[in-house]
Amino acid sequence: MTPAAEGGVIIRVLLADDEALVRAGVRLILRHADDIDVVAEAGNGQEALELAARERPDVALVDVRMPGTDGLAAARLLTALDPPVTVVMLTTFGDKENVTRALRAGANGFVLKDCRPEELIQAVRAAAAGDAVLSPAVTAHVVRRIRQDDRAAGTREATERVAALTGREREVLAMLGSGLANAQIAQRMGVETGTVKVHVGRILAKLGAANRVQAAIIAYEAGLADRA
Repeated sequence: MTPAAEGGVIIRVLLADDEALVRAGVRLILRHADDIDVVAEAGNGQEALELAARERPDVALVDVRMPGTDGLAAARLLTALDPPVTVVMLTTFGDKENVTRALRAGANGFVLKDCRPEELIQAVRAAAAGDAVLSPAVTAHVVRRIRQDDRAAGTREATERVAALTGREREVLAMLGSGLANAQIAQRMGVETGTVKVHVGRILAKLGAANRVQAAIIAYEAGLADRA
């Protein structure tokens, strides 16, 4: 993020969608936010990767379905950059299966193309802050679907990862996997929100998870989220 004239920060955004009309609509919506600047637009995943390397955006809004390098491959490549780009998928209800793959590739979440303008703006802000751009209900649906698709292998690997956590960290991971925000977790635990942030940071590091969504997936695969 870059400093704003008023002393705040500007969130630099890359748009990647093969439909120019969609890009224009998203750009118009984001212009209403003083803290967001669309710095680049791409028509496919390869172009998005090249622009990201040059423009260094904070957040990339990426369409799931694009010709050539699609959104799934783009999400994996963008989140692997140094520094990584936070990816939010632009999708429709019909793309749920592809979205789950994108989340496993490192995307922070997704927004529907027909969402309200204020929801899109808030999604960009949440992604820039490192939060998952998924409601608790959607998080639960997505990770349950992932666990059903690859239950045995996922459970085995997730259990091995979770073994490295302390009891307190497993407790936090269970609530995180159920879609609770830091403030809600703090309230349940009777601690400050900052304490929960520290726990979440350590959990992500130990699990090798890129973000909260990947940690939530591991929580479900290990059977922890069912206990929250």
